[in-house]
Amino acid sequence: MAEKMHAKESKETKEHKAGEIRFRTPEGFSVRGAVLTGLVVSAKAPKTVTVERIITKYVPKYERYKKTKSKVKAHNPESINAKEGDMVVIGETRKISKTKNFVVLEILKKVAR
Repeated sequence: MAEKMHAKESKETKEHKAGEIRFRTPEGFSVRGAVLTGLVVSAKAPKTVTVERIITKYVPKYERYKKTKSKVKAHNPESINAKEGDMVVIGETRKISKTKNFVVLEILKKVAR
């Protein structure tokens, strides 16, 4: 009886994990949810960067595209150390502070310093 219960539990967890793509950062944050790209506009706060994303949305009434900007604060690990002007990939994770719930995964393009 106990073996049947254990087999049922493991089957459910395998199905749950199969549908999700998860990353693991060097600091141990598990990344789940949105994975976004953007430009670092500020790196003044310690271990934090502000990433600006440009979102293009189609407006059917005018048959044109509208550009909007979104700023997101992300944790900047010391192993990555992104600077202003870098293009980065950020991933959604648990709440790190009041405003931070993303972490920098990698730098796509470094700016010449």
